[in-house]
Order: sequence, then C-alpha cells, then structure tokens
Amino acid sequence: MSAPTVKRYDNDTSQINTGDTAWILVSAALVFIMAPGVGYFYSGMARSKNAVSLVFLCMIAMAVVSVQWMIWGYSLALSDTATNPFIGNLTYGLLLNVGDKAHANAPSIPGSVYAIFQCMFAALTPALALGGAAERVRILPAIVFCFVWTTIVYDPIAYWSWAPKGWMNTMGSLDYAGGTPVHISSGFAALAFSIVLGKRHGYGQDKFEPHNYLNIILGTSLLWFGWFGFNGGSGVASNGRAGLAFSVTHIAACMGGLSWSLAAYFRNGRKFSSFHFCSGAVSGLVAITPASGFVAPWAALVFGAVAGVACHFAVDFKEKFRFDDALDVFAVHGIGGLVGNLLTGLFASKAVAALNGSSINGGWIDHHWKQLGYQLAASCAGASWSFVVSALILILFNYIPGLHLRIHEEGEISGTDVTEMGEHGYRYATMEPTLNGRGSPSIAGLEEGDRTPTGSGVGFTDHVSSSKSTVANGNEKPAAIMEV
Repeated sequence: MSAPTVKRYDNDTSQINTGDTAWILVSAALVFIMAPGVGYFYSGMARSKNAVSLVFLCMIAMAVVSVQWMIWGYSLALSDTATNPFIGNLTYGLLLNVGDKAHANAPSIPGSVYAIFQCMFAALTPALALGGAAERVRILPAIVFCFVWTTIVYDPIAYWSWAPKGWMNTMGSLDYAGGTPVHISSGFAALAFSIVLGKRHGYGQDKFEPHNYLNIILGTSLLWFGWFGFNGGSGVASNGRAGLAFSVTHIAACMGGLSWSLAAYFRNGRKFSSFHFCSGAVSGLVAITPASGFVAPWAALVFGAVAGVACHFAVDFKEKFRFDDALDVFAVHGIGGLVGNLLTGLFASKAVAALNGSSINGGWIDHHWKQLGYQLAASCAGASWSFVVSALILILFNYIPGLHLRIHEEGEISGTDVTEMGEHGYRYATMEPTLNGRGSPSIAGLEEGDRTPTGSGVGFTDHVSSSKSTVANGNEKPAAIMEV
C-alpha cells in the first residue's frame, strides 16, 4: 500500500485554516506540559535523594532536543522533500524554508506550526528513556546522550513512520501519534540503559520504593492532561476525528488504570494503590497512542484493559531477567507501545479514518489481515534499532573522557541531587526526643515558631532515619531526621 499523496501549498496560503492552526498551537503547549509531568512522575517513584535531578533531567532534555530539532532534527525526521526511505535531508536545517507554507503531512496549517508541534514529541522521548538510568546516571553525559540519541535513533524512526517517503509509512504501517517513534524507542532505549549501566548500589538487598505518592499523582495528572494534545493534535486539524482521538485517549487511560489496579489488588494482599492506578493509566495512554485516530471508543476499552494487565505483568520481567529498570520504563512504554501497535492492526477502522476524508485499508475488523503483519514489522524494526544503537552509544560514551555515564558509588549513596547538582529536594531538621520547658518536642535547627514541621505530603515512616545523639546529660538517645 502506498502512502496517500497530499497536495503542497508552497506558494499559496489560502488553504491554511485558522481553526486548525490554533488547535495545533494549543496541542503543542499541552505536549510541553508532559515534560515536567514525566519529571514529577519519575521523581515520586524514586528515592527522595534523587527527586530534583530527575525533574531537572526531563526539563533539560526538553531544552537540548529543542535546539537539536532547530539545527537539523526537524529536517532529518520529517523532510517532505527527501526521496530515500530511511532519513530526511537538510532542506529544513536551522528551520530555514519553514514558515507559512504547509508541510505535506499538515496541509491546513503553516509549516512553522507543524515544526514546533513535532518538536515537543522529539523533546519528550529521550526524557522517557532516561528513566531506565534513574538514580545512577551523571547529568553531563546524559545531556550529550539526548542530543546524539535524538539524531541517530529518534529522527530515523520518526522518518520511517511519518515522513511521506519513510519505509514504514509507504509499507502501510499505521501510527497516529507515536507508538513506535516515541514509546517503543524510549522503552527499548531504557532497557539498554539499565543493562549497560548495571544495577543500582544495593540492588537485591535494599528495598527501593516510591518516596512520594503525591508526586506520582501530580505527574500522572500532567501527563494525562498533556496527552489530549499529544493524540488529539496528531491529526493536525480541528475536526471530528480530533474529538474522537481525544475521547479514546481518555477512555483508554481510565481503563488502563482500572485494569492494572485490579490485577495488583488480587496479587498484593487485596489493597489498592495510587501508584498502581497511575501506572495503569499511563500504560493505557501509551497503548492508545498509535491507534488514537483509527479506532472507535469501544475499542479503547480493549486497549486500556489489555495494556494495563500486560504492562503490570511485564514489570516482573526485571526480576526474572535481573536487569534494573528503576522506573519500569521498558514495561510501560516498551511493552505498552508494542501492545498498542499490535492492537492497532486488529481494530483500526476505515470508518474512523474517513471522518476527515483520510483513506486506510483498516485492520482485522475490516478484514485487512495484512495490517497486523505491517504493525509487527514496524514494531520489531523500531525496537531493534533503538535497543542496539542506544547500547552502542552508551558503550562508546564510557570510552570517551568525561562522558562515562555511571556516577561513582559514593555519589550514588549520597544521591544525585547533592552529588550532581548540590541541591536538595527537601529540607531536613533533627528532632530530639526531649521536652523543652513547656513540654513540647524540641527540634534542633528550627526556630521556636517553626517547631511543628510542615510535611512534604509523604508518610513520616517513609523518610525517617534513626541515628544517635548525645544530649546535655551525656546519655545517648535516639534522634530522627525528618522532612520539613
């Protein structure tokens, strides 16, 4: 199946639709919000001593990749004048020749709007991948990695999937909003990260648990909100198909959260967890991404349910195969993206695509049996390219002076916030178990008016470490360090 030919309006802006343009600008802003969303989601899952650095990594990845996108990323990933099936040319390098004229993929909006919308997708993807290296990666090499990885991993896969001459696109693979370029590529890059960098200090001995469930909920909320622009804007038009993409995104997230929660409920002592719900919601969002402009709302229930359960059980892979994917990026994005791509081959509907005049052959529900094979081929190609090339980049970095990725053991024990940034996510005070003259607890290091600590919203028992302190009478009594 060949890709549909779309007319270019290089010398005529009369076809530009202001409603479409406004919606895609809003969608770009929504996708931007997902960067701090990922940061807060990751920071809550990690230990408190690494919380700030994870948010920072997500934000600096946004900055680095945005610069890369301007220099050559947009042109390499989405050039509509390139004629080869593998990579774009430099027609749009430095965003030259980008302005009012429309891109072939988005004939009703200016090319400049399409470029900044797609920039947000590119900038988010390496931030997702860095979760596989959480709590043990140095920041400077991670910054360089984001630039290099986007150029030789993300840009080619995006070209294959979305560019008019990309081989996946011309083959007939369906990917509405980034199942392969964003989620499979980041998930398998995170797997490479976790294997090449090795396990965290204390792996198998210490218990690694989320330190702040409120951050996880906040991050999930920002991601969920931003995903409406991520999927809803990928049709690059403001119409009924965009509304349907918006709807199935929400339905899949809801169903993903419910299915993961129920699976975990029966496996973990019949207790519900906000963490499980949030992880399931994200897995549903990941799975529906490639299908969001191709499937009916009832199918979104299937995407969410299957992704929630599949990704929940995929978390067990890291225990079975002994790799330390600290934040379950491979399970949620790698496996979730694969599930979404394959289900797209089953449930893609010609009728849904026709809402804005597009024509596809559909999936199995339209008796187009080959579609599943196309989806499988695209998934395997994206996963293989991302994993192999990411691993090679990481191995090479360890031989370049100043770019070794793994933080030293003492720094890892102290936490990346202090070691890499010299900053703390939380202030601490020593609380002595003695009474002052009025019978109130005395907390060293606080002014009298500040004796009652203001918590970070995290349970006290999650963050109290015992120590010994000597009081005035010479007796040793236990002290505690608590967040204030």
